[in-house]
Amino acid sequence: MLFTAQIEKDRETGLYVGTVPNLPGAHTQASTLDELQKNLKEVIELCLEEMTPEEIKDINEFIGFQQISISA
Repeated sequence: MLFTAQIEKDRETGLYVGTVPNLPGAHTQASTLDELQKNLKEVIELCLEEMTPEEIKDINEFIGFQQISISA
């Protein structure tokens, strides 16, 4: 299975924060991007272990992000 993670850097803590938008509960943080990738794999596996085969089959397909420009 292939999942896409949203990755941000927290300004206050300096930590990288990763979230898998189409997998509820799949979020983690780390001090490096390599560590974050490892943590994301672990949290995805844990989330999938808690789901039934039917729930896994029904996971929505993540399409992507889109930037929207507005004048402020």
